[in-house]
Amino acid sequence: MSGATEIAGVSCPECAAALPIQGTPIPNEIIPCPDCGVELEVVSVEPLAVELAPPVQEDWGE
Repeated sequence: MSGATEIAGVSCPECAAALPIQGTPIPNEIIPCPDCGVELEVVSVEPLAVELAPPVQEDWGE
């Protein structure tokens, strides 16, 4: 992956793979894990932390 940087200490909570982060992450950004494919949400930028992203819910036209 060109332009990706692995940031020490940031890993997938599901499979523990190191996460390659491109550019500057922003809060609530969704990042897919390159190993297991789960979607992760950036919950903190300083320090950088990710959690499993909540499942997408239907809005039923609201």
